[in-house]
Formats: sequence, structure tokens, C-alpha cells
Amino acid sequence: MTTDTPRTRLSPDERRAQLLELGMRLFGSRPIEEISIDLVMEEAGVSRGLIYHYFDGKQGYREAVVRYAAEDLFAQTAPPAEGGPMERLAASTAAYVDYVVANEAGYRSLVAAAAGGNEAMRSIYDATFEAMGERFYDEGAADVLGDSPAVRLVIRGWQAMVEKLVLTWCSDRTAMPRADLLALVTNSLPALVHLT
Repeated sequence: MTTDTPRTRLSPDERRAQLLELGMRLFGSRPIEEISIDLVMEEAGVSRGLIYHYFDGKQGYREAVVRYAAEDLFAQTAPPAEGGPMERLAASTAAYVDYVVANEAGYRSLVAAAAGGNEAMRSIYDATFEAMGERFYDEGAADVLGDSPAVRLVIRGWQAMVEKLVLTWCSDRTAMPRADLLALVTNSLPALVHLT
């Protein structure tokens, strides 16, 4: 005799959040292309129709998950309110490294999708990348780094360099200790800006 576990009735907002959380968990361990509707149905115990109702299909679901993950990345890498600009930069950078390490497969998938011509993924990636760069002006670091077109260009290039360094380091963590990686990326920004 089998006993069916009663399902908990969730509000539409709670169900949508549950499906996004599940997608983000799956996204952290596999490329976005491997998140199928069948896998989500199985993991969440919901019907295909429910997923289509909330997300308008597989691509809509994948885009919603990536957007949700990007918002999470932005929130988790926010600099602390206290401390000098370099301390706050170091804390934000450490949070970024930890986020990429914890969600490596998904993060690599997002970078590849954005570079591969998927316009929706590119838009999400670019908006997040830009918002993270704008923190240098919203959070007071511009007082130390300055604010000019040249400095903004250097900051964008630095962000791309940091992403590449962190992803390369994830592939071979024996290249340098985490602390050295953090020091390298944190200290390189003012050094690069100084050259402008």
C-alpha cells in the first residue's frame, strides 16, 4: 500500500519562486541547456502545463532562471556598507569569486550563451555586468579611482579580466592560492586606473 504525501498548496508567487529556486540550484551544477522541462517537472513534482503557465515554455523558464541567478549574483557581491573603498572592493571581489566557485557550471554556461549569440542571455549578462561596474560610482569608490571616460573603460576591461582570471583559476586552483588571486584582482584595479 502506498501513501501519497499531501501536496502543499502554494500561492502563484510562492510556486513561481519555488521553480526559480529549483532552476537556480540546477543551474549551479550544469549548463543552462541541460535544464529540461522534464527535469524540472520531476524535481518539483509539477506538471508541464504549470511551468508553461508561469514561464511560457522552456526558453522562458531558462531566461527567468538566468535573470534570477544574475539578480542573486548582484545581491551577493554587494560591497559592505562600512570600510574604505579598497576594503569594500576586496570584500565584493571575494564574494564574486565565491559565487563563481559555488555556481561554476551555471556561470560558465551564462558566459558561453552570452558570447554565443543568444540575445536574451546576452542582454541579462550585459545588464548585470554594467550594474556591477556602476557600483564604482554609486558606492563612493569614484572618489579614489576618479570618474572619466578613460577610467570607465579601464573598469569595464578590469571586470572582463577578473571574470577570465577567476574562471581560469577555477579550472586549475593549484596555479595560486585563493588569497593571492583576490589580492591580484583587487590591487590590479587601482594600478590600471593609475595608468590612465
